[in-house]
Amino acid sequence: MTDRAPAVLLDEAAVAARVEALAGVIAPRIDDETVAVCLLTGGLWFCADLMRALSRHGRNLRFDALWLASYGDERASLGRCEVRADLQRPLSGRTALIVDDVFDTGLSLSEAARLVRDAGAGAVLTAVFARKPLATPRAMAPDFVAWEAPARFLVGYGMDAAGAYRGLPYIGALD
Repeated sequence: MTDRAPAVLLDEAAVAARVEALAGVIAPRIDDETVAVCLLTGGLWFCADLMRALSRHGRNLRFDALWLASYGDERASLGRCEVRADLQRPLSGRTALIVDDVFDTGLSLSEAARLVRDAGAGAVLTAVFARKPLATPRAMAPDFVAWEAPARFLVGYGMDAAGAYRGLPYIGALD
C-alpha cells in the first residue's frame, strides 16, 4: 500500500451518473424474477447502487452473492478462481444478472457465469462497472459496462489494494 492518495479518475457524482444510466439500459432486459448475483467482495458497492437504480426504473430484483477470489492481496490475477461462498438462492429457470466491480482478465466473471449456469439459471447476463483494456483475448465479454477504464491500477468503489481503499466513493488510480 502507498502513503499517497489515489489520483481521482471518476468522482462520486460521475460514478452515480454511470450507474443510473446503466440501470436504464439493463431494466428493459430483465424482470422482477431476475436474481442479481453479486461477486464478492469488490462487486458489493456497485451491486447495491445498481439494485437501487434498477428499483427506480421499476425493477425489483432478488439478491444473491458468490464469493470468488482470484487476486488475493496481489495486483495481478493468480490465474485461478477459488469459490469461498456459493449461491444461496435457487436460480432454476430464472435470469441471473451477475454484477462485479471490474472486468480485467475475465477469469472471475467467466467462472461466475459457469457456476450460475450450472445452478440452473435460464439466462445469464453480466454487468461490470469498469472494463479495463487487455492486450490478450478474454474468455467472455460482459453484457453491460458502465465505464471503459484505463489500463491503470484502480481503487475505490469496491476495488482495492490488498484490502485497502474499497470504501472510497470515487474511483482512483495508484500507479
